[in-house]
Amino acid sequence: MKRWLWRKNQRFRRVNITPLARIVSITGVGSGTRLSSVFCLVVLCLLPSDLPFTVPPPFTLLLRETLPSTNDEARKLAEQGAADGLVVLTDRQSAGRGRRGADWFAPMGQSLAFSIIVRPAEPKALWPRLALAAGLAVAEAAETCAGDVGIKWPNDVWIGRRKLAGILVEAGHDFAVVGIGINVNGCEFPPDLAQLATSLQLAAGQTQDRARILTAVLHHFSLRREQLSAGFDELLDGVRLRCVLTGHEVSLITAGTPCHGTIEGLGPGGELLLRTPTGLQRIIQADEVRLASGDKDGYPCPGTRAGQSQTPVV
Repeated sequence: MKRWLWRKNQRFRRVNITPLARIVSITGVGSGTRLSSVFCLVVLCLLPSDLPFTVPPPFTLLLRETLPSTNDEARKLAEQGAADGLVVLTDRQSAGRGRRGADWFAPMGQSLAFSIIVRPAEPKALWPRLALAAGLAVAEAAETCAGDVGIKWPNDVWIGRRKLAGILVEAGHDFAVVGIGINVNGCEFPPDLAQLATSLQLAAGQTQDRARILTAVLHHFSLRREQLSAGFDELLDGVRLRCVLTGHEVSLITAGTPCHGTIEGLGPGGELLLRTPTGLQRIIQADEVRLASGDKDGYPCPGTRAGQSQTPVV
């Protein structure tokens, strides 16, 4: 038993990821006691087989069966010196959160909950664009199985009028943590989310491979994060193409002040352009963005509008 576990651990060390199988506890075994199924209980933490054993370069994967929050774990590791590109992935997140501390629903075995440590070379003023890069990466990955996918400013990815994924970017002194939660499989949600959320399984009509989706997201993110400065126009065009708010009346709260107007698109820096009775406002950060009650059309079909915005680093 010990030799088998040692061989498994050596195998995982060779590919530079955390072992998927490890002894959590051994009970009933004293010093020098012979291992026996009668006296010994070996508990192995095994993640589901559809989670990946490796990730594409330049990323490194750290797997945990359960965590309170992947963002919190990634931040702790970044503060300890973890390298750029470390991906913290868990199958069960017990205290996941979105922006402003909102809870994030992530059922075990059905969703993807992961955080990426990024040490940008760009000035910190450009770091908010990481949310645009992440949102676009998720949308591009989702489109391989779900058709049209939209991006709702400031931090959501939508299919139709329902939320597929959320993004939370948090900054440290010399790093940022990009947290991503995606509803991959599952057809049922809690009552308060049933009319608001969707999954790739629901959109595609069949179960999706979580490892494939994660690999696709990381692939697209590795390309888009290189466009925070040079190439930003290309990133912005990709987000504008998938906007779900442009041309619609919205109500939002920015700096504690309610605002109402019509979304005209994105400015050159990724800011939201809001037309109000007093003129054009450039919105860099908003606590909440909702369609105005009088807007009867709902969200437009993604891929037919121009405009979108960025999530600020919070």
